[in-house]
Amino acid sequence: MSVKEYADSLNLSVAEVLKKCKELGINVKSGEDILVDDDIINLDYTLNLISTDEEITYDEDELVENVAMDIMESNNISETNTSKKQKLHKKDSTNENKENYKMLKKEMYKHKEKLMSNDTSNDNIVLYKQGMSVSDLASSLNVSGTDIIKKLMSLGLMLSLNDPIDFENAEIVVLDYKKTLKKEETQDLANFEEYEIIDKEEDLVKRPPIVTIMGHVDHGKTTLLDYIRHSHVVEGEFGGITQHIGAYQINHNGNVITFIDTPGHAAFTEMRARGASVTDIVIIIVAADDGVMPQTQEAIDHAKSANVPIIVAVNKIDKPDANPEKILTEMAEAGITPEAWGGDVPFINISAHTGEGVDLLLETIETIAEVNEYKANPNRYATGSVIESKVDKNIGGIASFIIQNGTLRIGDPIVVGEHFGKVRTMKNDLGESIVEAGPSTPVEVTGISETPDAGDKFMAFETEAKAKEIANKRKNLNASKYKNDVVSLDDLFKKIESGQKEVNVVLKCDVKGSEEAVKNALQKIQVGDVVVKVIRSGIGTITESDVVLANASNAIIIGFNVVPSNITKEIAKEYNVDIRLYTIIYKLVEEMEQAITGMLDPEYEEKVIGTVEIRKIFKYSKIGNIAGCYVTDGIVKNNASVRVIRDGIVIADDKVSSLQRGKESVKEMKKGFECGLTLDSFNDIKEGDTLQVYELVEVKHA
Repeated sequence: MSVKEYADSLNLSVAEVLKKCKELGINVKSGEDILVDDDIINLDYTLNLISTDEEITYDEDELVENVAMDIMESNNISETNTSKKQKLHKKDSTNENKENYKMLKKEMYKHKEKLMSNDTSNDNIVLYKQGMSVSDLASSLNVSGTDIIKKLMSLGLMLSLNDPIDFENAEIVVLDYKKTLKKEETQDLANFEEYEIIDKEEDLVKRPPIVTIMGHVDHGKTTLLDYIRHSHVVEGEFGGITQHIGAYQINHNGNVITFIDTPGHAAFTEMRARGASVTDIVIIIVAADDGVMPQTQEAIDHAKSANVPIIVAVNKIDKPDANPEKILTEMAEAGITPEAWGGDVPFINISAHTGEGVDLLLETIETIAEVNEYKANPNRYATGSVIESKVDKNIGGIASFIIQNGTLRIGDPIVVGEHFGKVRTMKNDLGESIVEAGPSTPVEVTGISETPDAGDKFMAFETEAKAKEIANKRKNLNASKYKNDVVSLDDLFKKIESGQKEVNVVLKCDVKGSEEAVKNALQKIQVGDVVVKVIRSGIGTITESDVVLANASNAIIIGFNVVPSNITKEIAKEYNVDIRLYTIIYKLVEEMEQAITGMLDPEYEEKVIGTVEIRKIFKYSKIGNIAGCYVTDGIVKNNASVRVIRDGIVIADDKVSSLQRGKESVKEMKKGFECGLTLDSFNDIKEGDTLQVYELVEVKHA
């Protein structure tokens, strides 16, 4: 790093830095001269000592106490000796913490050492690109294509130079040349959502498990979190629980557990959709006096798609009408089989109100953590995810991080999303200032140039120059590159050729009978080794939650006799999620099988050109029902195809047989106009129905 770059990072002039360098005996003479790592550490130490000693802290609690004292004095209210003692004790404790923090900060800067870089590029690695051909692989290995074809023939594969080769077979070939095959996206440091960091076993240490609790809104998630938090904090630290940073740690039997306090399962999956696979264990909480509710089912779908261990906490067992056995049955029907019934999901009966069973729940978390051996490398520059973010008018942008690997320290250059920053201050979940934090630790950080989104990944770097380079690269690249590469029916065959053996589907139907029939038909599809997996099914219209889950799980959404709203369509387009609509089961199965085998016929895409709301029905014996309508969006044309939608369900598919404006027949009507129309065959239209007007447009497959 040059002297000028260093000065800019601290908002100092080059002259000020050069003066300090002269005092420290650092041999530099201009802004272009380079500072070595030891020089930077010495400068950081010296300059941070100055800022630390002059640091002005804002103690909100002390301000409140002073205001309270003024009120007491003005009203002649005497302060008890006990409250005076508590106040003195608190002030002493606060001052002691501040002094301790200053000392730790000085020590950290004095002995600050390099950590392991996250850049693990290696000449021995061959990059696998999507749709890679045999010829491309030969070029990457710098060998002749004939040699590769011979090796493939020995494996029983008859491929030509231009044929694509899947990842598994390419990996076998590359191993013969004593090299390692990696997917291209896992080796681009700028794409750290997908970037693969492999640590040596001897560098790994045990880390606390990260746990998320999900469930129906009234089943006691918040009560359980509050009970755990307040009953497992070291005595004397209760007053320190002032920070809501979206996560916190507790100590149980000498073991630390990290809990993420997300607003709900939708936020959890939104984070997954942004590449943040944060949680190790999911607890699904169900009330024993209520049972499995729609939100419980959604939580199950999201937890299962995350592919992490699940614990079911059966809450409110202290209630007189509690029925834990009913919960076992309903959860089994929802696809969660209890251990007591031969499954692999532990069910723990608890009362978040009295604390009954909570210790057993925490012990179960510890057991799962021990079996799965969650580990991380604390000697590496930190990587992790954003849990929450906010803007403080005095401080600026504040972000809550969960550190997943490595150690984050004050002064570390970081990239969050597309934004560069430098860790200025760091607090733990108790609101205490800290100088460094290791794996699985939640922290609140300042020093980021912009406010990041929940679920954004962050990475710390050795130098500011490298961090700025990565941030600029991420800004310049297309933002869609960092979205999940969601599968569509059109490119399904390419995905299968590259090694995908499972097709994830989110299914929504009009009625329960249709749901069961379509789900069974999909699950029976098997073409070679490829199978269809329905990760969520339900009745009703396609929702934003379905789109988020599909994006996070790389799934296709199939709607049977249902249609998404325009808002949902826009969200699906933003997330690049493929929505397919059907009214005939055999057509759905046929297209899925054709997509898997690469034989999908040219598609006629439905293009919605308008939306019409029926506001009044006029009945005529000779003509039938005439709909008095208002065009709410787009355009309606005579002879156009229309869907009749009632409460989000498609009840008919027909054509416009006549279209009138007043007494005159017209070819089309635009948004904002009233009109009258009749349909070809469907006559059971009602006030409040929506007509979705569409055209069939031929599209070519990619």
